[in-house]
Amino acid sequence: MKNYKLLILALIFHLVISSIRGESLKIAFWNVENLFDLEDDPHTNDNEFALGGRKNVTPEIYNLKLKNLTEVVNELDADVLGLCEIENRFVLEELDRAVNRDYDIVHYDSPDFRGIDVALLYDSKRIKVNSSDPVEVILPTGKPTREILYVDADLNGTSIHLFINHWPSKYGGAKKSIPKRAAAGKVLRYQVESILKSDPDAEIVIMGDLNDEPTEPSLKVHLGASMDLNDLGQGKIVLWNVMGPWHRNDTGSTYKYAGKNMVYDHLIISLGLTDRKGLNLVENSVGVFDGEKYRQHGGKYDGYPFRFWAGNKLLGGYSDHMPIYLNVSAP
Repeated sequence: MKNYKLLILALIFHLVISSIRGESLKIAFWNVENLFDLEDDPHTNDNEFALGGRKNVTPEIYNLKLKNLTEVVNELDADVLGLCEIENRFVLEELDRAVNRDYDIVHYDSPDFRGIDVALLYDSKRIKVNSSDPVEVILPTGKPTREILYVDADLNGTSIHLFINHWPSKYGGAKKSIPKRAAAGKVLRYQVESILKSDPDAEIVIMGDLNDEPTEPSLKVHLGASMDLNDLGQGKIVLWNVMGPWHRNDTGSTYKYAGKNMVYDHLIISLGLTDRKGLNLVENSVGVFDGEKYRQHGGKYDGYPFRFWAGNKLLGGYSDHMPIYLNVSAP
C-alpha cells in the first residue's frame, strides 16, 4: 500500500512537471503613459504630476490611473511584463499590490531628467532571474537618457536574455533627435553582439518603446533588426522585428500621431528563438492588446489609443500606447 501511494505521488509529480515544461511563457511590454506618484521630487522635472502641479492631480486621479492600469495588466496576464514611463519603485509596488498576480520587480533609477524609468515585472514561479544591469546610453550631446534594462533569466534550465527599452523621443524635432535614437541603437547592438559572440544560438528578446518605426535607421541600420526573417544574416541584420503585421496597420497599430498609424512599440528576437532548439517563439503568438474600450471613437482622434491625459486635460483612459506581447515555448 505504501509503495502504491509513492507511485501515485511520483506520477502526479511527473504530470505537474510535464505540464509546466509544455507551457509557454507570455512576455509583454507596455508604455503606461506617465505613472507618477504625487510627490514633487526636487531632483527631477516631475512637478506637473505632483499635488499642486499644473495637471491638478488629486489622490482620486492617481487612484483612477492605477485602477485603469491594473485592469489592463490583469487582462494581459503576462508572466513577464516590461514597462516604461514609470517614475520609481514606489509606483511599481503600488501597481504590483493592485494586480492579481504576485510579481517580483527589477528596477533601477535612471538619470532621465523627468525621472521616468523602465522596469520588469516577472512571475518568479514561471521564470528565474539570475542577474540584471542598467545599460547606460550617452547621447551625442553628452547628456544622459533613460537606461536600457538588461535581465539575464532562466526558463526551465535555458537562458533567456531580456532588454527593456525606452529610447529618446522626438521632442524638439524628429530630425534633430535622430542621433539620439541612433546612439541607443548602437549601444543595444553592442550588447546583443557581445551575447551572440559567446553563444550564437542565444535566446534574446528586446522589447520597448523605441520612438521610431521598424524601417527607421535606428532599428534597421544601427540595431540591425528587420521585419523580414529572410534578411537575418544579410549584411548587419542579426535580429527579427516581429511587429511587421502591425506596421502601418489601420486597425492595430501600437501608437498614433498626426493621424498616422505607427509601430513605436517593438518586440525583437534573435535567431535562437526560431531554430527549434531550446526556447522558441510560439507560432502566431505575437499580438497587440486591443479592444473597443481601449481606443477612442469618433472625431479627430478616432482610432487613437484611449490615453489618460491629453496635455493637461484628463481623459481618464489607459495609455497613449497599446501593450504588445508574444509567447515563448519552454523545452
